[in-house]
Amino acid sequence: MFSAKRLYQELGIKLKELLSSGRYPVGSRLPPERDIAEQFGVSRAVVREALIMLELENLIDVRKGSGVYVINTINDDKAAFKATDDDIGPFELLQARQLLESNIAAFAATQLIKSDIADMMDALELERVALESGRTDYDDDELFHMLIARATQNSVLESMVHDLWVRRQNSPMWQKLHTHIVDQSYRHKWLEDHRKILLSLQHRDPEGAKRAMWQHLENVKLTLLELSNSDDLGFDGYLFDSVPVTKS
Repeated sequence: MFSAKRLYQELGIKLKELLSSGRYPVGSRLPPERDIAEQFGVSRAVVREALIMLELENLIDVRKGSGVYVINTINDDKAAFKATDDDIGPFELLQARQLLESNIAAFAATQLIKSDIADMMDALELERVALESGRTDYDDDELFHMLIARATQNSVLESMVHDLWVRRQNSPMWQKLHTHIVDQSYRHKWLEDHRKILLSLQHRDPEGAKRAMWQHLENVKLTLLELSNSDDLGFDGYLFDSVPVTKS
């Protein structure tokens, strides 16, 4: 059985045991992600995170459109693994954000004032200009999410959202995931998601804001999974089960 915490690390250890056994020698290709997910009873997202871990340890090479290949034998030195010991898997992090920020958006809809709306509108314009100019940073994206948290008038909630962004920025796994994503056009879809969130906030609609934020972060997860997919064919969007937003 896997532990609920750091599920990708547990799977990564299992995959390393397979490499150590000689079942997959250097130069061989690992099974498709879907097969690994079925074999170990985990989601495609967890498999992706485990592969990123092994990639950071320089054990495998993820070749988009071709598959995952073994490039090194297991080294007894544990230093490489320590690089991800305290890291959070990118999809685990997104799930945490989805649970937290959807509820924060709902609460913000009941607390925000006119200046909050004006600040968010300015943030979206900055985001639009940044995308049109070809910038690849996420500063304006982060600003929009932080402004929603700030609109709750609750410094603890604001701090929690900030901490998750810091974890993302400092995450070797998050950075490695994005090395496999070249096309940045998907970010225009996220800008449209932001506009939908803002519209619900303008209408002071807690349920609509919660639903819009939930769907936005669901779109982020699915997009990053699809764009970083290494299998040849048949990406099916399988993710860890997401709890749908329902009216309470």
